Amino acid sequence: MIVSETERLRIRAWKESDRDLFFEINNDAKVMEFFPHRRSRQESDALFDRVGRGIAETGLGFFAVALKADDRPIGFCGLAYTDLEPHMPKGTVEIGWRLAAPFWGKGYITEAALDLLRYGFDEKDLREIVSFAIPENTRSTAVMARLRMHRDPARDFDHPRIPADKPQLARHVLYAITRADWQSQRAKTGA
Repeated sequence: MIVSETERLRIRAWKESDRDLFFEINNDAKVMEFFPHRRSRQESDALFDRVGRGIAETGLGFFAVALKADDRPIGFCGLAYTDLEPHMPKGTVEIGWRLAAPFWGKGYITEAALDLLRYGFDEKDLREIVSFAIPENTRSTAVMARLRMHRDPARDFDHPRIPADKPQLARHVLYAITRADWQSQRAKTGA
């Protein structure tokens, strides 16, 4: 299933042959710098299967991002339902991403995420999309700003699944964009 294509990228469901890349990004110390732990091969494979099932069941999830020229996966970007009650109500959809380090700094995540905002608002009729990260993860918060998401300090939260021995990773800042904001921005730019 191909969700969308941009100028340089294909956003699609995962293929069995993508497992190695999925493990690479979930086990890389640089990529996982702001997460509580890197995943073992077994943990990564279990997450790969869970993500695939979620996409099949809901049409949302963390999709593979592949180079359009050769369909080589380079990471993921997607829209997924959060399960962070009471911090976010049931039904809240987040946009998130992870990219193999050799592909950083080329604008790939911004390109994929912009297209997924369009997909979420125009095709899935979502009312709001959020994203969150620890404040020190300036690469991700910079993407959120480039997506014209708005920081909402009143909704910052301590992530409930961060282990007690990693308190520096608990506090998360939240950014959000509504369908009305998205439509207004598109009208201004003529996109």
